[in-house]
Amino acid sequence: MGFLKTFREEIQIIRERDPAIKSNLEVFLYPSVRAVLKYRRSHSLYKKKHYFLARWISQRSARKTGIEIHPGATIGKGFFIDHGHGVVIGETTVIGDNVTLYQGVTLGGTGKEQGKRHPTIENDVMISAGAKILGSFTVGAGSKVGAGSVVLEEVPPNSTVVGVPGRIVKRDNIRIPAEDLDQIHLPDPVRNDILALQKENKELRKLITEVLNETKTYSSQHDL
Repeated sequence: MGFLKTFREEIQIIRERDPAIKSNLEVFLYPSVRAVLKYRRSHSLYKKKHYFLARWISQRSARKTGIEIHPGATIGKGFFIDHGHGVVIGETTVIGDNVTLYQGVTLGGTGKEQGKRHPTIENDVMISAGAKILGSFTVGAGSKVGAGSVVLEEVPPNSTVVGVPGRIVKRDNIRIPAEDLDQIHLPDPVRNDILALQKENKELRKLITEVLNETKTYSSQHDL
Protein backbone atom coordinates (compact mmCIF):
# COMPACT_ATOMS: atom_id res chain seq x y z
CA MET A 1 0.00 0.00 0.00
CA GLY A 2 2.89 2.36 0.74
CA PHE A 3 4.24 1.94 -2.78
CA LEU A 4 0.81 2.47 -4.37
CA LYS A 5 0.22 5.61 -2.33
CA THR A 6 3.63 6.97 -3.27
CA PHE A 7 3.08 6.15 -6.93
CA ARG A 8 -0.31 7.88 -6.96
CA GLU A 9 1.37 10.96 -5.50
CA GLU A 10 4.06 10.76 -8.21
CA ILE A 11 1.37 10.57 -10.93
CA GLN A 12 -0.37 13.63 -9.52
CA ILE A 13 2.90 15.58 -9.42
CA ILE A 14 3.73 14.64 -13.02
CA ARG A 15 0.29 15.71 -14.22
CA GLU A 16 0.69 19.03 -12.44
CA ARG A 17 4.05 19.69 -14.11
CA ASP A 18 3.23 18.54 -17.64
CA PRO A 19 0.03 20.04 -19.13
CA ALA A 20 0.36 17.71 -22.16
CA ILE A 21 -0.85 14.75 -20.08
CA LYS A 22 -4.63 14.26 -20.35
CA SER A 23 -5.06 11.07 -18.30
CA ASN A 24 -3.28 9.01 -15.65
CA LEU A 25 -2.66 6.19 -18.15
CA GLU A 26 -0.56 8.51 -20.32
CA VAL A 27 1.94 8.78 -17.48
CA PHE A 28 3.03 5.18 -18.16
CA LEU A 29 3.97 6.12 -21.74
CA TYR A 30 6.66 8.51 -20.53
CA PRO A 31 10.20 7.04 -20.66
CA SER A 32 11.11 9.13 -17.62
CA VAL A 33 8.46 7.34 -15.54
CA ARG A 34 9.79 3.94 -16.58
CA ALA A 35 13.34 5.08 -15.88
CA VAL A 36 12.47 6.27 -12.37
CA LEU A 37 10.56 3.07 -11.57
CA LYS A 38 13.56 1.00 -12.69
CA TYR A 39 15.84 3.26 -10.65
CA ARG A 40 13.75 2.67 -7.49
CA ARG A 41 14.11 -1.07 -7.98
CA SER A 42 17.83 -0.98 -8.76
CA HIS A 43 18.52 1.40 -5.87
CA SER A 44 16.88 -1.02 -3.45
CA LEU A 45 19.18 -3.78 -4.72
CA TYR A 46 22.20 -1.46 -4.57
CA LYS A 47 21.57 -0.70 -0.89
CA LYS A 48 21.56 -4.47 -0.26
CA LYS A 49 24.95 -4.67 -2.05
CA HIS A 50 23.60 -6.58 -5.03
CA TYR A 51 25.70 -4.29 -7.22
CA PHE A 52 25.81 -6.33 -10.42
CA LEU A 53 22.06 -6.92 -10.56
CA ALA A 54 21.40 -3.26 -9.71
CA ARG A 55 23.67 -2.10 -12.56
CA TRP A 56 22.17 -4.66 -14.95
CA ILE A 57 18.69 -3.23 -14.36
CA SER A 58 19.86 0.38 -14.63
CA GLN A 59 21.83 -0.24 -17.85
CA ARG A 60 18.88 -2.00 -19.50
CA SER A 61 16.72 0.94 -18.52
CA ALA A 62 19.26 3.41 -19.95
CA ARG A 63 19.29 1.60 -23.30
CA LYS A 64 15.49 1.62 -23.51
CA THR A 65 14.78 5.13 -22.23
CA GLY A 66 17.90 7.19 -22.98
CA ILE A 67 17.99 8.14 -19.29
CA GLU A 68 20.95 6.92 -17.23
CA ILE A 69 20.45 6.93 -13.46
CA HIS A 70 23.13 5.17 -11.44
CA PRO A 71 21.52 2.89 -8.82
CA GLY A 72 23.76 4.42 -6.16
CA ALA A 73 22.16 7.85 -6.52
CA THR A 74 19.74 8.98 -3.81
CA ILE A 75 16.51 10.53 -5.10
CA GLY A 76 13.63 11.90 -3.04
CA LYS A 77 9.91 11.91 -3.75
CA GLY A 78 8.17 14.01 -6.38
CA PHE A 79 11.07 13.61 -8.84
CA PHE A 80 10.16 14.40 -12.46
CA ILE A 81 12.18 14.28 -15.69
CA ASP A 82 10.36 16.00 -18.56
CA HIS A 83 11.11 14.37 -21.96
CA GLY A 84 14.30 13.01 -20.42
CA HIS A 85 16.44 11.81 -23.32
CA GLY A 86 20.15 12.28 -22.58
CA VAL A 87 19.79 12.73 -18.81
CA VAL A 88 22.74 11.36 -16.79
CA ILE A 89 22.75 11.11 -12.99
CA GLY A 90 25.96 9.95 -11.30
CA GLU A 91 26.48 7.44 -8.49
CA THR A 92 26.91 9.81 -5.53
CA THR A 93 24.28 12.32 -6.61
CA VAL A 94 21.76 13.26 -3.92
CA ILE A 95 18.42 14.73 -5.07
CA GLY A 96 15.83 16.11 -2.67
CA ASP A 97 12.05 16.28 -3.01
CA ASN A 98 10.04 17.83 -5.86
CA VAL A 99 12.99 18.30 -8.21
CA THR A 100 12.39 18.73 -11.96
CA LEU A 101 14.94 17.97 -14.69
CA TYR A 102 14.60 18.47 -18.44
CA GLN A 103 16.23 16.61 -21.31
CA GLY A 104 19.99 16.58 -21.66
CA VAL A 105 20.76 17.38 -18.01
CA THR A 106 23.94 15.93 -16.53
CA LEU A 107 24.54 15.62 -12.79
CA GLY A 108 28.13 14.45 -12.98
CA GLY A 109 31.61 14.62 -11.57
CA THR A 110 34.76 16.38 -12.72
CA GLY A 111 36.86 13.22 -12.89
CA LYS A 112 39.24 14.53 -10.21
CA GLU A 113 37.35 13.68 -7.03
CA GLN A 114 37.11 10.68 -4.74
CA GLY A 115 34.22 9.62 -2.53
CA LYS A 116 31.35 12.08 -2.96
CA ARG A 117 31.92 13.05 -6.59
CA HIS A 118 28.53 14.31 -7.76
CA PRO A 119 26.25 17.20 -6.81
CA THR A 120 23.60 17.46 -4.14
CA ILE A 121 20.36 18.98 -5.44
CA GLU A 122 18.12 20.23 -2.65
CA ASN A 123 14.30 20.40 -2.60
CA ASP A 124 12.23 22.25 -5.23
CA VAL A 125 15.03 22.81 -7.75
CA MET A 126 14.41 23.10 -11.50
CA ILE A 127 17.25 22.30 -13.92
CA SER A 128 16.52 23.30 -17.51
CA ALA A 129 17.34 21.50 -20.75
CA GLY A 130 20.99 20.77 -21.47
CA ALA A 131 22.35 22.08 -18.17
CA LYS A 132 25.47 20.42 -16.72
CA ILE A 133 26.16 20.40 -12.98
CA LEU A 134 29.60 18.95 -12.33
CA GLY A 135 31.21 18.38 -8.94
CA SER A 136 30.44 17.55 -5.33
CA PHE A 137 28.76 20.80 -4.27
CA THR A 138 25.18 21.76 -3.41
CA VAL A 139 22.51 23.49 -5.46
CA GLY A 140 20.35 25.15 -2.81
CA ALA A 141 16.62 24.64 -2.36
CA GLY A 142 14.25 26.56 -4.60
CA SER A 143 16.90 27.37 -7.21
CA LYS A 144 16.68 27.40 -11.02
CA VAL A 145 19.43 26.51 -13.49
CA GLY A 146 18.97 27.97 -16.97
CA ALA A 147 19.09 25.94 -20.19
CA GLY A 148 22.60 25.06 -21.37
CA SER A 149 24.29 26.34 -18.22
CA VAL A 150 27.44 24.71 -16.85
CA VAL A 151 27.51 24.93 -13.06
CA LEU A 152 30.83 24.24 -11.34
CA GLU A 153 30.40 25.69 -7.85
CA GLU A 154 27.99 26.08 -4.94
CA VAL A 155 24.59 27.65 -5.58
CA PRO A 156 22.83 29.31 -2.60
CA PRO A 157 19.12 28.64 -2.00
CA ASN A 158 16.52 30.51 -4.09
CA SER A 159 19.03 31.48 -6.78
CA THR A 160 18.86 31.61 -10.58
CA VAL A 161 21.98 30.48 -12.44
CA VAL A 162 22.66 30.98 -16.15
CA GLY A 163 25.62 30.87 -18.52
CA VAL A 164 28.89 29.06 -19.15
CA PRO A 165 30.33 28.89 -16.61
CA GLY A 166 27.18 29.36 -14.55
CA ARG A 167 26.72 32.71 -12.82
CA ILE A 168 24.20 33.60 -10.15
CA VAL A 169 22.02 36.34 -11.64
CA LYS A 170 19.15 36.37 -9.16
CA ARG A 171 18.78 35.63 -5.45
CA ASP A 172 15.86 35.07 -3.09
CA ASN A 173 13.33 34.17 -5.75
CA ILE A 174 10.90 32.69 -3.26
CA ARG A 175 8.51 31.13 -5.77
CA ILE A 176 8.82 27.34 -5.75
CA PRO A 177 10.02 25.91 -9.09
CA ALA A 178 7.60 22.99 -8.76
CA GLU A 179 4.88 25.60 -9.28
CA ASP A 180 6.91 27.92 -11.52
CA LEU A 181 8.46 25.91 -14.35
CA ASP A 182 9.14 28.84 -16.67
CA GLN A 183 12.46 28.12 -18.42
CA ILE A 184 12.25 31.15 -20.71
CA HIS A 185 11.94 34.32 -18.66
CA LEU A 186 15.22 34.08 -16.79
CA PRO A 187 17.68 36.97 -16.40
CA ASP A 188 20.13 37.34 -19.31
CA PRO A 189 23.38 38.91 -18.02
CA VAL A 190 25.11 38.77 -21.43
CA ARG A 191 22.27 40.69 -23.08
CA ASN A 192 22.28 43.19 -20.23
CA ASP A 193 26.04 43.73 -20.66
CA ILE A 194 25.61 44.24 -24.42
CA LEU A 195 22.80 46.75 -23.88
CA ALA A 196 24.97 48.64 -21.37
CA LEU A 197 27.87 48.74 -23.86
CA GLN A 198 25.54 49.95 -26.62
CA LYS A 199 24.29 52.73 -24.36
CA GLU A 200 27.85 53.79 -23.46
CA ASN A 201 28.87 53.67 -27.12
CA LYS A 202 25.92 55.88 -28.08
CA GLU A 203 26.83 58.41 -25.38
CA LEU A 204 30.50 58.43 -26.47
CA ARG A 205 29.54 58.95 -30.13
CA LYS A 206 27.31 61.84 -29.10
CA LEU A 207 30.10 63.37 -27.01
CA ILE A 208 32.63 63.01 -29.86
CA THR A 209 30.19 64.64 -32.29
CA GLU A 210 29.70 67.56 -29.91
CA VAL A 211 33.48 68.02 -29.50
CA LEU A 212 34.02 67.89 -33.25
CA ASN A 213 31.27 70.45 -33.82
CA GLU A 214 32.77 72.75 -31.19
CA THR A 215 36.21 72.34 -32.80
CA LYS A 216 34.82 73.22 -36.25
CA THR A 217 33.03 76.25 -34.83
CA TYR A 218 36.19 77.41 -33.06
CA SER A 219 38.31 76.88 -36.19
CA SER A 220 35.81 78.78 -38.32
CA GLN A 221 35.75 81.71 -35.91
CA HIS A 222 39.55 81.70 -35.62
CA ASP A 223 39.97 81.85 -39.43
CA LEU A 224 37.67 84.86 -39.55
